[in-house]
Amino acid sequence: MSNSNQSSLRQSQNGAQALPRPEYPRPQLQRAEWSNLNGEWEFAFDDERRGDRERWYEPDGAGFDRVIRVPFAFQSKLSGIGDPGFHDLVWYRRRFDSPSEWAGRRILLHIGACDYRSTVWVNGRWAASHEGGHTPFHADVTDLLNADGENVVVVRAEDFSRDVTLPRGKQFWKEGSESIFYTRTTGIWQTVWLEPVHEAHLEKVKFTPDIDRGEIRMRMFFSRAAADAGSRAGDGPITAVIRVSFEGQPVAEERFPVLHAEESRAIGLNDFNDHGLGRWWTPEKPNLYDVEIELIRGDRTLDKVGSYFGMRKVSIENGRFSLNNRPYFMRLVLDQGYFPDGVLTAPTDEDYARDIRLTKEMGFDGVRKHQKMEDPRFLYWCDKMGLLVWGEAANAYAYSEEYVRSFTREWQEALDRDYNHPCIVVWVPMNESWGIPNVQIDRRQQEHGLTLYHLTKSLDESRPVIYNDGWEMMKTDIVAIHDYEWREEVLSERYVSAEKATQAMPANRRIFVGGSRYEGQPILVTEFGGIAYKKSEWEGWGYSGAENDEDFLARLGAVIRPLTLSGVVQGFCYTQLTDVEQEINGLVTYDRVPKVPTEEIRAVVRGERQESE
Repeated sequence: MSNSNQSSLRQSQNGAQALPRPEYPRPQLQRAEWSNLNGEWEFAFDDERRGDRERWYEPDGAGFDRVIRVPFAFQSKLSGIGDPGFHDLVWYRRRFDSPSEWAGRRILLHIGACDYRSTVWVNGRWAASHEGGHTPFHADVTDLLNADGENVVVVRAEDFSRDVTLPRGKQFWKEGSESIFYTRTTGIWQTVWLEPVHEAHLEKVKFTPDIDRGEIRMRMFFSRAAADAGSRAGDGPITAVIRVSFEGQPVAEERFPVLHAEESRAIGLNDFNDHGLGRWWTPEKPNLYDVEIELIRGDRTLDKVGSYFGMRKVSIENGRFSLNNRPYFMRLVLDQGYFPDGVLTAPTDEDYARDIRLTKEMGFDGVRKHQKMEDPRFLYWCDKMGLLVWGEAANAYAYSEEYVRSFTREWQEALDRDYNHPCIVVWVPMNESWGIPNVQIDRRQQEHGLTLYHLTKSLDESRPVIYNDGWEMMKTDIVAIHDYEWREEVLSERYVSAEKATQAMPANRRIFVGGSRYEGQPILVTEFGGIAYKKSEWEGWGYSGAENDEDFLARLGAVIRPLTLSGVVQGFCYTQLTDVEQEINGLVTYDRVPKVPTEEIRAVVRGERQESE
C-alpha cells in the first residue's frame, strides 16, 4: 500500500472523516461502552489465492493494496471501490487500540454480517470462523490483544458467487444483474465493533409477551462465570435486578440470585390490564416497554444492559389471523432492502426510517422483507414506528445436502437474533420453492420444508410459520399465494371462495403438494401487482405496464380491490416498495421518490379512492 493510502487510512481511523453507520448496532441488548470499527480498512482481492500461503493474516502481512470503507461491500459505490466483478476471496485489515479503561474486562469483537465464509485473526492469531452471509458472530479476543500498543484485526471473507445451492437471496450468480436478481454482496456488510464485558455478564435475553395474563416472560442466558459465581469459595452469588418501565414510569422490578446459566422469570406488569389496549403494541400505536437488567455483587455493578419489548399477541383463531386477539387484515408491501449506492447496506440509519415512513404514508401496515435477513437497525425502527414484518430467509436457488446443512444453521441463527422484535409477526423460511425446486415430487425436498416448519415452531411457538410462501405448500399456518394476474374480473372470480383460491394454479403451480390439503388456514395473497412504471433514468421491466399516473392508479386499484372485497382473502403483500436496479415495478423509484403522490396510493391501498366514470 502506498504511503498516501496508509495516511488516509490512519486519518479515517482517528476520526478525521465521518464514521459510516455510527449508531449502536445491536438495539435489543445495549451497553453504554463500545467502540465502532467502521470506516476505512486496508483491503485486497485475492483472485490468485495467495493470502493463506503468504500469511496475510499476520499483522504486517503483504498484499493489502487497496482501501475499503466498511461496512459497505466492495461491489457498492459507498465502499469506495464499486467493482461488480467476481472476486470470491477478499481480505480486510484494520489497526485499533483497546481503550485503557477497559483493562481487566473481557473484550468481544462483533461482526454484524460478512458474506459468506469468514475467518478472523487478531494480532496474527486465529479468533473466529463463521459461515453464513446474513447473521452475526463474535469472538472473545481478550487473550489475543497486546498489553500495550496497537492491535491488528484481519478478516478473510470467501464467497461462492456461482454456487446456486448457497443461501444467497437475490444475489445473482452471473456478473450482471438480470430479471429478479441483483448485485451480489461479498464480505463485510454490517457494522464491526468492540465491547467490554465483565467475566460475569448477560449473554442474551428472550422476551415472550403474554397480553392475556398481563406479564412478560423472560429467559436470560448468563456467562458461565456468572452462573458459577455462587459456588466459588469466598464469592457470594450474583444478583440480577430487572427493572421495567413504560414511558419513563416504573411498572415492575424483580431481583433474584443467578444460580444457572439460563434463568426464566414471568413478570407481571403493574396496571397493564387496567390500561387495556392502551398498552398493546400495534402498527397504529407501537407502545414499547423499556427494560434494564443489572448484575450486581454487593455494591458493585458487574453488567448493565438496556433492552425493550412490546406487549402484543399473534394468533390464528378460527381460521382468522389475529393481532391482540382481534382479526387483523394485513396490508403489506414487498421490500427487497436494496439501496442504489449501498446494495444490501443502507447508507445511513435514517434510510431505514425513511423507508418505513414511506410505507406507512402509502397506507401499508407492514412489509414482507424479501429474501434478506435484514439489519437489526431496520427491525428496531419497525418496532419504534409501528410496522409489521414478515421475517424471511435468504434462500438458495437449488437443492443439495450441503445446502440443507448450511441453510438450517443460518436460519436458526436468524431466529435467535430476531426473536425479541415485536414487529415480526410471521416467519417465512422458504419462498417459491427456492432451494426445493422439485418439491412437488421429491420426498426429500418435501421433508426439508416440513423440517423447517417444525424446527421454526420448536424455537418460536409465538408466531405463525409459512411452509413455502407462494405455492407448493404442505404443513403451513398461513396459505400464502403469489398471483400476478392483473385483470380485475379474473381476480374477483378466483378469490370468491376458499375452494377456488386454493385450487387455482397461479404461475402454473399447485398450492398444495405431497398429499396436503387446505385445512381452513387464513388465505393471503403475498405477491401480486408488480406494475411497471418508469419514472426515473433506470430502464427495466415489470409484470404489467402503466402509461401515466392515472393509468398507474387504475391498474393498482384493479389488483387490490378484488382482494379487499373478496371476504376470503385476509391480507395481501403488493410487489413492491421500490424499483431495484433493472426491476421498475416499485411504488417509488430506486432513490425513493414516489411515482405518484403517496396520498393517492394510500387511498387505493385503504379502499378509499373513488374510480372515475
